[in-house]
Amino acid sequence: MAFGIVEWRVMALVNGDGFVGLVLVSHSAAIADGLAELVAQVAGPDVPIVTAGGGPDGTLGTDGGRVLEALRTVDGPGAVVLADLGSSLLSVRAALAELTPGEAARIVLADAPLVEGAIAAGVTASTGAALTEVVGAAEEARNVPKL
Repeated sequence: MAFGIVEWRVMALVNGDGFVGLVLVSHSAAIADGLAELVAQVAGPDVPIVTAGGGPDGTLGTDGGRVLEALRTVDGPGAVVLADLGSSLLSVRAALAELTPGEAARIVLADAPLVEGAIAAGVTASTGAALTEVVGAAEEARNVPKL
């Protein structure tokens, strides 16, 4: 697969507003794309998922331009952004600062684990939940014990 932004689903409409979407940011395009595929399986086809993984030229890392482009694809009631670590968080914060106030108001960077948070957010978004509920589900995932 070529590196770049991958839109996993076109925005579906619920009462004209659509579902809250997810933006997955990772140092690895393969991780972001694989996670998007996993979330799409459990959340269903109506939750929009956009990925921004990997650095320029297919390297590992993050690409601020790619992250900004992913954030600008957000439509409908908004999106929850989940990022893996370090510079991906910095890239998201820098990209958010480049958005208009109206665009930025519909996007929330979740303080959540990437995989567990994305699954919880995707499932919650699939119910037609509001942006605040989807963010809450993602952030609650960090407190769920595995054992």
